[in-house]
Amino acid sequence: MQSLWMIVASLLFAGMGVCVKLAAATHSAVEITFYRSFISLILMFGLVRLRGVPLRTAHWRWQVTRGAVGFSALFSYFYAITLLPLATAVTLNYTSAIFLALYLGFAGMRLRRGMLGALLLGLVGVVLLLRPTWHADQLLGGLIGLGSGIMAGMAYFSVRELGARGEPETRTVFYFSLVSSIGAAVWLIFSELHPVDLRSGLLLLGVASFATAAQLAMTRAYSRGKTLMSAALAYSTVIFSSLFGMLFWGEVLNASAWLAIGLIIASGVAATHFSRANPAEND
Repeated sequence: MQSLWMIVASLLFAGMGVCVKLAAATHSAVEITFYRSFISLILMFGLVRLRGVPLRTAHWRWQVTRGAVGFSALFSYFYAITLLPLATAVTLNYTSAIFLALYLGFAGMRLRRGMLGALLLGLVGVVLLLRPTWHADQLLGGLIGLGSGIMAGMAYFSVRELGARGEPETRTVFYFSLVSSIGAAVWLIFSELHPVDLRSGLLLLGVASFATAAQLAMTRAYSRGKTLMSAALAYSTVIFSSLFGMLFWGEVLNASAWLAIGLIIASGVAATHFSRANPAEND
């Protein structure tokens, strides 16, 4: 039942997406990434100290790798949210489940024959979702969103490996926030920094708070639950984001977009089924 933490994480991630889209009116994607990471770093440091979890780790290479890839995925995701309807950006980001299955296969897990069909189905879904924007400004956002999914799959694979090595989720989230804060801070040296007022400050705090809580729930789901089941449940973020998009911005996707989202979700679920490490493992 630990995998059900992903449902909680999905709702929180959708709430984060709402705050990101609202904050983008006054701040760039890299600024939002920095504030999200730095505030989360402070919150996680307090939580780590409260729980008495030592920060020293024997797996610092995995922690740094997870942090660097996670930072790239996070920035790409935030940037895509500023360019696309929320549900579309989330769907492209959540192709991560498909790529996670691929990485598990590359790591030695047996890939079943149905995996090729699942990947083909996902490819059709992605092409269909991006097809209306091939000659529009949203194409860039679509490609960036897809890139965030590729990198997020790598990050989730690292989370799985860290969990298998006994790393506490609080320590993993702390180092992710640390590496992301450093990466975004270096980027901001060469970028414009906008002032923070009460409204934007609350939105940025919301981004960080939702994200930190979601990261903890997601990390618990991946490290203690069934990895691929957790990846499948992550798609509930698409549902939550669709509802929030309609509520806050009146975003209504056409039938073609919903079909594409359905294909991508079906592909991800199929990928999780066919790439299980142990055929006897129950979803």
